[in-house]
Amino acid sequence: MAETFEFISATDKPALVAFSTPEWLEAVRAALLELGYKVHTAATHGDFLAKFSQIRYQVVVLEELFAANTLEENLSLKALQQMPMSQRRHATVILLGDSFQTFMPLQAFQQSVHAVINSAEMFLLKQLIEKVVADKELFLHAYQTTFQRVLASPGTTRL
Repeated sequence: MAETFEFISATDKPALVAFSTPEWLEAVRAALLELGYKVHTAATHGDFLAKFSQIRYQVVVLEELFAANTLEENLSLKALQQMPMSQRRHATVILLGDSFQTFMPLQAFQQSVHAVINSAEMFLLKQLIEKVVADKELFLHAYQTTFQRVLASPGTTRL
């Protein structure tokens, strides 16, 4: 069976979504496409991990019960939580589900994601995604600026 390959250019904004609920998947895809992201969909945990390891996604939106009956059984979320920060720093990770309160920082911290969104607020999804991405960029701005200066300084060996 031939597999189709999609090329990501330097100007593309890749996003990865992983949902078991078709209505939620379509709502998230529509919001991300409207924001200009190139959206990839993961069907299984293995598919999610394979795609995440191959492409530096800017945004990852994951359903709380993606291919699982409970949050603890969500293997994709568990894998993200256990990854070193150097492997996932590039991605803004958003967890969507019924058991969260939107933008509750302690719940996001507890799940090792940038933000949690309650499914009742999906009508605001586009604005919520924009806010999460902007907040992460603002938070990491000082780190990224310093890192770029170090790379640009003479005598620095590049990895």
